[in-house]
Amino acid sequence: MISMIHAIAAEATGVPIVAVASRTQERAAERAQQIGCPSVRYDELPAGADVVVVATPPSAHAAQTIAALAAGATVLVEKPLARTLAEADAIVAAAANASGGVVYGENQAFAPVIQEALRFIAHLGPIEYLDIRALSPRPTWGDFLDPAWGGGCLFDLGAHPIALALLAAGNDRPVKVSAQLQRSANIEVDDYAVVELEFRSGLRAHLEASWRDTSTTWDLQASSATGVVRAELLPTVGLEHNGEAIGVATAPENVDDFVHDLGYIAQFEEVCRIWAGDSAPPAMLAQPMNTEFGRRVLEIICAAYSAARGTPINLPFDGPRDLSPHQLWKSQSD
Repeated sequence: MISMIHAIAAEATGVPIVAVASRTQERAAERAQQIGCPSVRYDELPAGADVVVVATPPSAHAAQTIAALAAGATVLVEKPLARTLAEADAIVAAAANASGGVVYGENQAFAPVIQEALRFIAHLGPIEYLDIRALSPRPTWGDFLDPAWGGGCLFDLGAHPIALALLAAGNDRPVKVSAQLQRSANIEVDDYAVVELEFRSGLRAHLEASWRDTSTTWDLQASSATGVVRAELLPTVGLEHNGEAIGVATAPENVDDFVHDLGYIAQFEEVCRIWAGDSAPPAMLAQPMNTEFGRRVLEIICAAYSAARGTPINLPFDGPRDLSPHQLWKSQSD
């Protein structure tokens, strides 16, 4: 699914797709035929391309991102950045020494409604409370329910609310995390999570991620002593400031609404900007979507899994860096 979304975003941005690789030759050939390009092996990438999109399982992100950087390519790596903090560290180090850049694939940071919401939030004054939700049915595709993926709902879906909380908080920094994780009886990974983030200023963020809902809801609310901003990405796009509806940019003609509204097209435009060597901070982003940002998100995820027994964890996280979030959670419950 995500490979087709990136393909649509690339087409809308005017970027030709040179080749497709996948875990099996059959899957790569199928996707390549749909897109209209050759299929190749992973070890043949970047296959003459300037940009490599890493949208494989998290356990493969580090090796594939580092290999693409070593070949001189610019990389868009899907969230979560890696399966462990040690792998994230390796990506950050490789990016720092590479000629090509890396964009961390937090598409919601590029969504027009989130961009507009962040602009209003920046003028609320000191934020006192954040409430961000990512609720959806359990995935029926991929290996998300396999512990080898790295974690469950919080690891995958929860990366979005955590990233948005960091963006909304601006220069404020999280100092403590607590979490409640649950799993259904028929799976090994978590499928419901509530995370509380405490920031240096006293700001509190309530984050919820779920694979137990029958429909999909992604929304954000920020409040201060002077106002409230509410944004909704799914099931519909909407924005309110103090109860008043605010208009949001819609997709141009002949551009897929979903891919546009969820930020994938603007994200690909950012990849093109990085590839072109534009070192100026992007005006549309509160913080650059780079490897350091992706590692910060993963650090909070790991701390939350470690805090799931009820004891808050201080940030920065100083726990094991070679364990996946699921392994950290399991080690707490053993």
